[in-house]
Amino acid sequence: MTRPMPKSVCVAEMQAPATQAVCAMLTGAGHQAWFVGGCVRDALLGIPLGDIDIATDARPEEVQRLARAVGLKPVPTGIDHGTITVVSGGIPHEVTTFRRDVETDGRRAVVAFAEHIEEDARRRDFTMNALYAAPDGRVVDPLGQGITDLAAGRLRFIEDPDQRIREDYLRILRFFRFHARFADREAGFDADTLAAIAANAEGLDGLSRERVGVEITRLLATADPAPAVATMAQLGILTRLLPGSGPRALGPLIHGEALAGLAPDWRCRLAAICAEDPSAALRLSKRDAALIAALREQAAGTASPAELGYRNGSLATQILVLRAALFEVPFDSATLPLAAQGAGQVFPITARDLMPRYSGAAIGAKLQALEAKWIDSGFALDRAALLRDDQGPE
Repeated sequence: MTRPMPKSVCVAEMQAPATQAVCAMLTGAGHQAWFVGGCVRDALLGIPLGDIDIATDARPEEVQRLARAVGLKPVPTGIDHGTITVVSGGIPHEVTTFRRDVETDGRRAVVAFAEHIEEDARRRDFTMNALYAAPDGRVVDPLGQGITDLAAGRLRFIEDPDQRIREDYLRILRFFRFHARFADREAGFDADTLAAIAANAEGLDGLSRERVGVEITRLLATADPAPAVATMAQLGILTRLLPGSGPRALGPLIHGEALAGLAPDWRCRLAAICAEDPSAALRLSKRDAALIAALREQAAGTASPAELGYRNGSLATQILVLRAALFEVPFDSATLPLAAQGAGQVFPITARDLMPRYSGAAIGAKLQALEAKWIDSGFALDRAALLRDDQGPE
């Protein structure tokens, strides 16, 4: 797979007046201004841009002074690492001084400011992320590898993968996420890179669960993370992060999602790979943890598609797809109309209908029994029929 790469990028986000004003603030004072990293990569691929980052040779204090001088708002969000957020037109722009790593411990780095773009590029993670673009869109590849690797769908660490990983062990997880999103699937994984990852897997133990959680959920939100997750499992990384997990159901789940017309949902995919509660390992919110638990519980149950639709609404489709994946049976799209039918039903009996023949806990028990009878009838029994057939307390 080789994609043609343009020599320049011209996207609305980069050419927006507010963003160009930040660049002009720097270049007008004789400094460099380069769009860098993900925004350049995504612009070259023609996909929507995320954050727009700008690299410069200006020191943070100078960036703040220049911003104030032209009426922009500088915020020292990461000044210790050289980053000033410059608010222009209500839009935040992260402006970071060229840097080089002085010392790293696998979680955080001590950096020194640099003078040249090549030094800044060399400290980044992957070659396809070490791309820069001038304010006019002209693309620069300081290390001479990023463009060709991006065009070939080849994900590589810059220079020595072992050293890059030791600088920040989170790069192991970033590698799998980026591979799932940008790499050529047919080319597979680079053996030397996988060897470096395996040799440094213990470094993941020292990362915060929040950072791990962000990477895992982002990976699972990609279009098809199954090959990456399977490789993580083969290297022992998946169970290191998520005890009791396995990739077996993920591929069938993704196939079922496509058949059911579902968009990727990392929570359902996490439910597919985790037999144990992943909330502590990934520092999930209570809401996400509860949803994952509910998905697994109901997928393991025996409720009919119609009942799942009645009790869960649109979530029933995910449950049905997950159930098929976990039980290793083909997903049956004929269950979708049944779930949709159930989702539109309203139980016609209320507690008031059962008074005064029932009281206390007996009302709840009778409501439950009548509801089950109503569901079993395919929602055909109406209020009159249900009450007529009820003979009252025994």
